[in-house]
Amino acid sequence: MHKSGFVNIVGNPNVGKSTLMNTLVGEKISIITSKAQTTRHRIMGIVNGEDFQIVYSDTPGVLKPNYKLQESMLNFSNSALTDADIILYVTDVVENGDKNHEFIEKVQKNHAPVILVINKIDLSDQEKLATLVEKWGKLLPKAEIIPVSALNNFNLDYLLKRIKEQLPDSPPFFEKDALTDKPARFFVTEIIREKILTNYDKEIPYSVEVVIEQFKEEGKLIRINAVIYVERDSQKGIIIGQQGRMLKKIGTDARKDIEAFFEKKVFLELYVKVERDWRNKDNKLKAFGYKLD
Repeated sequence: MHKSGFVNIVGNPNVGKSTLMNTLVGEKISIITSKAQTTRHRIMGIVNGEDFQIVYSDTPGVLKPNYKLQESMLNFSNSALTDADIILYVTDVVENGDKNHEFIEKVQKNHAPVILVINKIDLSDQEKLATLVEKWGKLLPKAEIIPVSALNNFNLDYLLKRIKEQLPDSPPFFEKDALTDKPARFFVTEIIREKILTNYDKEIPYSVEVVIEQFKEEGKLIRINAVIYVERDSQKGIIIGQQGRMLKKIGTDARKDIEAFFEKKVFLELYVKVERDWRNKDNKLKAFGYKLD
């Protein structure tokens, strides 16, 4: 009998959802930075075995929206509750469980099995962990609680075992050699955005969107033209930097990762354009691939 299911990863920002998914999938599907709101879309990573297929979904961290882009990010998180065969609610030993009660209530009312993953246990001790387990046991009484360290690969074998045991009987949803549902261009935009998140502070990374205008494979070479959109002229100047130094650094760092991802040489050209207040414009958000109500 073959088992398949959607295992959807939800939780607050910065608890390690993307690290967990990348480790479970065995490939870097989601970009990772120390900044909250790094993940903006719902990203699938697919793990295939002879008699099973697990379709993991990484989702944006749950937050109270301040603008339409964040509303779209919350839509991705909410949609992950509606089609889940198994919900992985990820928390960690640092965060306070008092946030986002409304979302926790939705998880509790959901009919899918819930596994509460307490991540980053390498940063805690036995006593604190026992207190956390008790606290979360009251917040999500129907959930099975599994402490892990995604970064150190601790207890993930047991987590995978419990996921496999609860998968429904089903044929595979995707081809058996599939790794993700996203096209190649998407990963290029995410790699460029990761470099911007890493190299810039304050509002800059959150005001940026990346669009691929050309992706052309020529044998062992890929030619890519990408536009970095910002909301204000001042942000454009910061992204480019003095004599173009910052933009060149972003381009070089991104190109190396894109070459490693595709295992091909890459010629990458970056441009910066201003699209005022794009985070609050429905037409721009739709064009950039965000889910609106």
